[in-house]
Amino acid sequence: MLKKLILLVVLISLSACGEQDVESQKYQGEALGTTYAIQFYSEEEIAFEKGMDSIINQINKSMSTYSTNSDISKVNRGDTTVKVDAHFLKVLEASRKIYEESNGFFDPTVGVLVNAYGFGPEKQINELYTETLDSLNNLVGLNKISIKKNGAVSKSTPGVYLDFNAIAKGYAIDVIADYLESKAVENYLIELGGELRAKGKNLKSGNSWLVGIDDPFQKQERNLKAKLKLDNASMATSGNYRKYRVDSVSGRQFVHTVNPITGFAEKSNLLSATVIAENCMLADGYATAMMAMGLDRTKEMLNRVDGIEVYLMYSNANGDLQTYISPSLKEKLVK
Repeated sequence: MLKKLILLVVLISLSACGEQDVESQKYQGEALGTTYAIQFYSEEEIAFEKGMDSIINQINKSMSTYSTNSDISKVNRGDTTVKVDAHFLKVLEASRKIYEESNGFFDPTVGVLVNAYGFGPEKQINELYTETLDSLNNLVGLNKISIKKNGAVSKSTPGVYLDFNAIAKGYAIDVIADYLESKAVENYLIELGGELRAKGKNLKSGNSWLVGIDDPFQKQERNLKAKLKLDNASMATSGNYRKYRVDSVSGRQFVHTVNPITGFAEKSNLLSATVIAENCMLADGYATAMMAMGLDRTKEMLNRVDGIEVYLMYSNANGDLQTYISPSLKEKLVK
C-alpha cells in the first residue's frame, strides 16, 4: 500500500502566536525503505540516533521480508525452528484483530499475491492467469497461521507467506514513541513513511501538532485536502492513485492494494483512507483494510469498531471527488 508523506513541515509553524523560547530536537533519515522526520522536546540531550538504529535493526531482524536473514523470511521459507520475538507477536496479534474486524479484508498472508503482482520482494509473475491466481489464493488466510507453545510459527498449509509491510511501519512508530517516552519526552511528532504519531504540543508555537492530508487528484505540486490537529493520537493514510503496475501481456493495470478475498489487485471506490487511532500500528492496518473494503463495507465496520476516526476520499458514479468524515473528526479539522 502506498504510504504518502502527509506531514508538511510548513504546517508546524503556521500558528506562531504565543511562541516560547524553546528549541526542539529534530532528526531526519531513512529507515525501513522510506524516510523519517522526528521532532521532540527534551530538557536532556538524548542519543536518539543510536536508539533509532537499535529499534530499526530489531524490527528488520524480526519482520523484514526484504532481509533474507530475518525471522519472517526464515518462516516464509518453511523454517520451523525459528522462535519469533515480542515484536513479531505484537504485530501478529494486531493483524489478527483487524483481520477479524474487517472480515478478512486485512490479511498479512496476502504476501504471496503481493509478490505475484510485482509489489513485494519476491519475483513477480509476468503472466497472471486465473488458474495461477486461484492456486495462490489457496495460500491466503491468517487462520492458517498459529503460534506454538515454544514460540515457533505453525502453518496449516505449507507455502503460506507472511508479509507485515502494511502494518510494520506503524508499529515501528509506536516503538519509537515508547523509546522517547522512556526518556521522559512528553512532546513529540514522529513521521515515518507518511505515518504519524503525536503527543503533547509543539512547544515552539504552544499549539497542537498540525498535519495535513493530501489531495488524491493532485499532479506535480502537493495540495492539501485537509489540515487537522493531531492530539495524542496516531494517523495513517493509504491510497491507490499513484502506485500501480501494467501487465506486460494483457495490458491490465494492477493497483498496489490486493483484495485478500478475491485475490485480485483491484481498485475499490476509495481513493484514500486516513485513519486516526490510539496507536499507529492499528491506524496503519485499518487504512490498508479500508482500501480493499471500499466505502460501504468500511462504513459498516465503523459501526462495529470503536476507537478509530476516518477521513475517506472516494469517487462517485460521475467520477467526482467526495469525502466521508467521522463526525468526531470534523471538530479537529482546521479551516
